[in-house]
Amino acid sequence: MVCACSSTAMAERVSWYCALFLAVLLVISCCESSESEYVVRMQRKDVNNYKLCDEIYVVREGETLQTISERCGDPYIVEENPHIHDPDDVFPGLVIKITPFRDGY
Repeated sequence: MVCACSSTAMAERVSWYCALFLAVLLVISCCESSESEYVVRMQRKDVNNYKLCDEIYVVREGETLQTISERCGDPYIVEENPHIHDPDDVFPGLVIKITPFRDGY
C-alpha cells in the first residue's frame, strides 16, 4: 500500500512538472515570435524612412518640415516652396514640392 501511494504521488508530481514545463515552453515560444516580428517591423520601418518621396508631397498630421526633410532627403524644402512663409506653421493638407538631394549631382 505504501508503494502504491508513493508511486501515485510521484506520478502526480511528474505530471505537474510536465505541465509546468510545457507552459514555460509555450510562453518562451510566444516571446520569441514577438521579438522576431518586432525586429522585422523595425527593419521595414527603417527602410520606409529612407525611401524617396513623390515630387508633390501632402503634409500629414504630426509632421514637421524637419521630419519631412529627413524622410524624403530634401534639405531645401523652405527654399523650394515660396508659399511657406513660416517653417513652423506647417499644417496637415499643405502641399509642398520635394526635390530629393543626391550626392551625385
